[in-house]
Amino acid sequence: MMARFLADECFPLRSAERLRAHGHDVAAVSVDTPGASDEDVLSRAVDEHRVLLTLDRDYGDLVYARGSRPPVGIVYFRFDPETPTEPADRLLRVLAAGGVQLEGVLTVLSRGAIRQRRLPGGPHGRP
Repeated sequence: MMARFLADECFPLRSAERLRAHGHDVAAVSVDTPGASDEDVLSRAVDEHRVLLTLDRDYGDLVYARGSRPPVGIVYFRFDPETPTEPADRLLRVLAAGGVQLEGVLTVLSRGAIRQRRLPGGPHGRP
């Protein structure tokens, strides 16, 4: 299943490229709009109906504490990548295993676990 992702600026470009090589539609902030604020990145993910890929925990704060409109999904990689492709490799394994829905939730991927929390505002985080 092909997914639409937006890789924020801290997400390794090599991981974005690896996801593209596996058939996913991945836009990369570091290429398209470097220096964009977290709020602008979040708005772009909402406008383009993309799941946001990030190593930055601030997006959870924007959505849950500050009430910003969430995108269709957020995947937060809660580890420091050992290689530039580790985040993509981890996500590809999760997607291949099946049973994990990325839309409507904040997904937290660590090396040993997957946690999910429903995004506020409806079935896919929309009012």
